Parts: sequence; C-alpha cells; structure tokens
Amino acid sequence: MYKRVLLKLSGESLKGPNSAGIDPTTVKTIAKQVKDVVDSGIEVGIVCGGGNLFRGQLGEELGMDRAQADYMGMLATVMNALAIQDALESMGTSTRVMSALPISDVCEAYIRRRALRHFEKGRVLIFAGGTGIPYFTTDTAAALRGTEIGADAILMAKNGVQGVYDKDPRKFKDAKMFDELTYDQILEKNLRVMDQTAASICKENKMKIVVFNMNEEGNILKASQGEKIGTLVK
Repeated sequence: MYKRVLLKLSGESLKGPNSAGIDPTTVKTIAKQVKDVVDSGIEVGIVCGGGNLFRGQLGEELGMDRAQADYMGMLATVMNALAIQDALESMGTSTRVMSALPISDVCEAYIRRRALRHFEKGRVLIFAGGTGIPYFTTDTAAALRGTEIGADAILMAKNGVQGVYDKDPRKFKDAKMFDELTYDQILEKNLRVMDQTAASICKENKMKIVVFNMNEEGNILKASQGEKIGTLVK
C-alpha cells in the first residue's frame, strides 16, 4: 500500500456521457472513489486536466496565440478542481484547492510547504492551474507535483482504457497491453503514457506510474493500495 499518491485525472473524465463540460453525477462518482482511498488511510493529491472545457493546443490550431490559449486551459483546470472539491466536501472529506495561477478569491496559491502541512491535517489536495506557465501540459504538472510532495506513485486514471498498449486498442483488436514497462521503453517507443517532458521528470526522480481504467468501480482504491492493475511503469 502506498502512503501518498498523486491521482492524475483527464478533463474528459469529468464530462461523463456529454460531449463537453462537467457532469455532476460523474464527478460525484469519481469523488466517492477518492473518498474510499482517503478512508483507507492513504493521502491523496489530485491534478486534473481541462480538456473538457478548453484545450490550449486546440486554441492554437484555431489560430490563437499558444500562450494565451494555454492560460485559458489553465483556468479550465481551476473550474474542474472546484467541481471536484465541491463533490468531496459534500461527502465530508476535507480538501484544499491550490493553484499555480494566483486566484486568491477561490483557491490558495500553490506553496509546497503549505501543501505538505495540509497533508498532515488529512486533507485532499487538488492542484489546479497546471504548471502556471504556458507550453506545458497537466501531465508535466502531475509529474512535478508528485515529485514535490513526495508521492509514492502517480496514478494515471484513464477513461475506459485498461492500461498501456502497443497500439490504440480502440482501433486495433490485436493491440497488446503491457503489464510492466520501464521509463526508457515509454520514451523510446513513444507510448504516450504521458508527454515526454513528464516522463523524463518521472524517470529522473524514479517515480512509479500506474496506468489503469478509472471507470471500473474500486479501481482507484486498488491502484492506491498497490494491487496489480493496469500497467506499472518503474
């Protein structure tokens, strides 16, 4: 069992059956799984993407300045973080949202030592605002925050995908899932577990990564407890 984990959620995982936006029922389902992890005695940090609301790369493709588009994407992660916070707090789980972008009226600024103090008080930390600077993904934010808070593993929760495959399982029926991988393998094979910057940070700091399907009930708890599930990168 891990003592502290960093859960990486995609923004798309919050939209539920909708094409975009935030689905309250889906958010509550995810929050219930997170609460089960906290109740088991494991400390949890969360980094959530913003792709369900806005994606910086898409803005660039539509002709926007990339930096401006990325800042919009960071604000989308703040909205998602507040939705997750609301769901967890409604279940009696104490939380704090900490943003790399200063938005003092709705969340705290991210300060590492303060974050560690929140963990000591048993709170779930939801890290918003990405890295706070453009041109970096929320995968990189997860790698950075996971390393900074001393997480035992980063849990990459996927929406309907069981783990890491040699090719897209949604397109190829003969796609093979890996039980275990090394950092060098995911970098050399470009397996898209996370972006290469994030993978390099995890490799340098020897951070375990667990890639699993979050849509199956209890999988977040299983991954947090170190059970054999999905794909382990080490």
